[in-house]
Amino acid sequence: MERVLEAAASGRVVWGALALAAPGLNVKLAGMGDRETPELRYMIRVFGSRALALGLGYLLSDPPARRRWRRLCLVVDVCDTAAGVAHLVRGDVPRRSAAGLAAITGGYATLGLLALRRDLHAAAD
Repeated sequence: MERVLEAAASGRVVWGALALAAPGLNVKLAGMGDRETPELRYMIRVFGSRALALGLGYLLSDPPARRRWRRLCLVVDVCDTAAGVAHLVRGDVPRRSAAGLAAITGGYATLGLLALRRDLHAAAD
């Protein structure tokens, strides 16, 4: 499980770095290229710095600190997934974009929940 979590954290680093370096490409990859605005590019960069910090925080931490980073990441991922689902339901973002991004953050949230479950079982033993 730890290798999977490290791979997910590495994915955050790559995604975050890409968002910072090339927000327009990130907008296109998300399927919202026709909606690109300076404001959206700025928000992508904000998201990118957060993703980069979460990924690096996890990867550069010792095991006790990693448990805290997993919980922080879980909160972010649940919030991001809920926001994506809300946009999907409202239909104010292209459906394919909202569904794809919610699926990605939902995958991260699922990993976080599995890790939390593992941590709780380990603490109970």
